Amino acid sequence: MDLVIAGVGTRMPDWVSAGWNEYARRMPPHLPLKLIEVPVAGRAHPGQESKVEAERLLARLPERARLIALHGGGKPWSTEQLAKHLADWQHDGDPVCFIIGGANGLDPDILKRSRQRWSFGPAVFPHMLIRIMVAEQLYRATTILSGHPYHRA
Repeated sequence: MDLVIAGVGTRMPDWVSAGWNEYARRMPPHLPLKLIEVPVAGRAHPGQESKVEAERLLARLPERARLIALHGGGKPWSTEQLAKHLADWQHDGDPVCFIIGGANGLDPDILKRSRQRWSFGPAVFPHMLIRIMVAEQLYRATTILSGHPYHRA
């Protein structure tokens, strides 16, 4: 099963790449973590930025993918809840894609297509930081499932 983080933005600062690479490297071989990046819509599409970005994201996602939208209106999950979801998703076997919007958020079409919406709470975080937070939480969830001592809560 593949775990995919799909996000808007292609030119990330070095600290984002370093954080991403650290957690992607730690993932177990049977749960590789992949990154899909699409360009920001920019000024060429005034008022349509999130729609254009959604089209770009959807065009790059694997077939049969379970979409999980990262969205402030979603449900907050504890790490233990994420671990349970991860165990269930592994039984299903389809790719799981975590979708992170750009500065204007996610288009309603992506929200409609998503099976679940996950929130990191009411605070607003930069989309580039969310990709590292999702990667870390996925790694932490795998350590819970494997009994590794990384998670000590």
